[in-house]
Amino acid sequence: MSLVKYKNKKTGTVYVYESESYWDKDKKQPRNRRKLIGRLDENGNIVPTGSRGRPRKKENDNITASRVAELEQKLQKCQDELQEANLEIFHLKALNRDYSKRLSDLKKNLAELEYYFKDIG
Repeated sequence: MSLVKYKNKKTGTVYVYESESYWDKDKKQPRNRRKLIGRLDENGNIVPTGSRGRPRKKENDNITASRVAELEQKLQKCQDELQEANLEIFHLKALNRDYSKRLSDLKKNLAELEYYFKDIG
């Protein structure tokens, strides 16, 4: 294993990789695997950046108790609204069943009337 330095020409940042050589059996030639270690700072020290770039600031690190309480209130409000919506859906489905039955009955009556008037006319 060896260390490889790569300079990004656009930003001028120098990145340090750990390189490992291995033999590719399919292509029958040597290949390299590289793993990012970090970047070089002004003094030539390696600053770890992880495998996916510079470390990101975590948003959840600075959540205060008041923010937690506010989020819990919003969650409770959403749950209440969801429960009300589900209740309304239940009632509307019941109405829909009733109206569907009434419509079915009216269609039967209409068919009987058409049959009756067809015989008369």
